[in-house]
Amino acid sequence: MRLLITLLFLVYFSGGFSQSVDIDNPVRFLALGDSYTIGQSVPVADRWPEQFAEELRKKDYDVAALKIIAQTGWRTDNLIYAIETERPLIGYNLVSLLIGVNNQYQGASINTYEDEFEELLKTAISLAGDNKESVFVLSIPDYGYTPFGESNQLSISTEINAFNNVNKRITDWYGVAYFDITSISRQGLINTSLVASDGLHPSGEMYARWVELIARNIKRNQGLSTSTVARGTEMNLIVYPNPASERIIVKTQQNASRFILYDVLGKIALEKIIDIESNQIDVSNLSPGIYYYNLYNTDGETLTGKVIIDR
Repeated sequence: MRLLITLLFLVYFSGGFSQSVDIDNPVRFLALGDSYTIGQSVPVADRWPEQFAEELRKKDYDVAALKIIAQTGWRTDNLIYAIETERPLIGYNLVSLLIGVNNQYQGASINTYEDEFEELLKTAISLAGDNKESVFVLSIPDYGYTPFGESNQLSISTEINAFNNVNKRITDWYGVAYFDITSISRQGLINTSLVASDGLHPSGEMYARWVELIARNIKRNQGLSTSTVARGTEMNLIVYPNPASERIIVKTQQNASRFILYDVLGKIALEKIIDIESNQIDVSNLSPGIYYYNLYNTDGETLTGKVIIDR
C-alpha cells in the first residue's frame, strides 16, 4: 500500500514537461523577478535579461521590447503586487520568471511560496498570451556560495534546494521550460570573478553563463531547447531499479562529477562522486519515500529526476 500511495504521489506531481520555448519575431520580452533579474551591483548592460536580449540579436532576432519588473528584496508577494500595479501588460511573447530567494532569506513560509509561485507562473503564462511554450523559469541561485553566505552555507543550500524543489515541481506540472542555474551559482567560491563586488550577487560574468546555458540551445524555428536540464534517459542517464530497496545503479555517458539525492524537504540525503558508465550506490540507510536526484557534470549541466525507495 505504501508503494501504491508513493507512486500515485509521483504521478500526480510529475505533470507535463516542456522541451522548448517558442521565440517569435519580433521578440517582446518581459522578465519578472528580484535582484537577480534587475542585476543588483552590475551595470545595466550586464543584467542577464539584457545579455539574453543581445544574444538573441546576434542570432538575428528582432528584440522589439525588453521590460523588467524586478527589485532587490522582492518576495513572491511583492512581485504579485508589482505586476498588478503595472497592468495592463500586453503584447509580450516571451516571459521569464525567477523569484524566491528573498522568501527564503526573510524566513517566509515555503507553503506560502508554493501558492504564490504557482499564481505567478499562471500570470506569466497569461502575460505570454496564454502560450506556456513562450515562458521559462530559472531556478533560485545559491548565495551560500558567496563570501556573504559562506559561513552559513549548509543551511542556505538546504533551504534553497527545498524552494527549488517546489518551483521545479510546479513548473513541470504546468509544462513550462525550466533552467537550473543553481549549479552555476555554486561555482562562486571557486571562481570569485562570478560574484559581484558586493560579495553577494552574481557578476556580469556569471549572468553570461546563465545566458549561455539558455542561448546555446536555441534552434532556429524550433524555439529554445531545455535538453541540458533533462530527466531519465534524455541525456544518457539511467537510474535503476526504481523503486529501489538496498541500492541504486547510476549509468551515464556524461562527464559526471556529483550525484546528489535530496529528500522531499530539499535536504541532502546522499552525495557521491561518480565516474562515467556504471556506479552502484548504497541507499539501505535511507528512509522509504520519494527522493530527487541531481547529477552535475563538468560542463555545468545538470540532469534531474526522481527515485522511489521502498521496502
